[in-house]
Amino acid sequence: MTTQHTPVLVTGGTGTLGRLVVPLLRAAGHEVRVLSRHPHERADGVEYVACDLLKETPDAAMTGVRTVLHLAGGQKGDDIGTGNLVRAAQAAGVRHLVYISVIGADTVPLAWLRTKLESERIIAGSGIGWTTLRAAQFNDLVLTMVEKMTRLPVVPVPGGLRMQPVDAGEVADRLVALALGAPAGRVPDLAGPKVYGIGDLLRGHLAAQGRRRPTLPVRIPGKAGRAYRAGANLTLAGADKGTRTWEEFLAERAKAAA
Repeated sequence: MTTQHTPVLVTGGTGTLGRLVVPLLRAAGHEVRVLSRHPHERADGVEYVACDLLKETPDAAMTGVRTVLHLAGGQKGDDIGTGNLVRAAQAAGVRHLVYISVIGADTVPLAWLRTKLESERIIAGSGIGWTTLRAAQFNDLVLTMVEKMTRLPVVPVPGGLRMQPVDAGEVADRLVALALGAPAGRVPDLAGPKVYGIGDLLRGHLAAQGRRRPTLPVRIPGKAGRAYRAGANLTLAGADKGTRTWEEFLAERAKAAA
């Protein structure tokens, strides 16, 4: 494999999305440097640099870097981490910063989504060439949610909540293509091929497991509940659509488990 000498820096490279993005970059012939909170030994041509973005700027990781994929994120502090990343990228002369955000960042009034939106604004105002992709919730993350809900003896079903789960592999493919291209600003959202009510997602998971549970309709309170019932977390027009459905994802997981 011919390797590009300028490394691509990936934050969150050991997470759900990063574990898919890094091999794609390597297959495309690029050196990859992964920013991680914990030390890792170099492996498979991937260099790891330990840095906690919530506490420090990753100056050492930026040496020679011209492209950054910012995939790291959590339930709080994303804006702080993004600010630290951007300051280091500005100082290092990074030319392209690619960010993964979430559909509904500007329409659903939740604290963690506000940090995503603020991260978008920090990147857009950085003076660095940038690309931001908003994606729907990954199938893997939706599965984690419904697994927790279906462990209860009676499963709560939030009324009016709909989702467009998307395959993480399809998001990874899109991000790598964007990173290897020119800065494009805000690109079309990427969502799954179908919209599901939360009840359908729950029942699909239970059916795939051969289980049954009684359900109880519940109401999401407050502004967030109104936003979800209005579909503020969805992109019903103008989005790019993946092809892998929730049912296909569940079937493949069940087959792998068997």
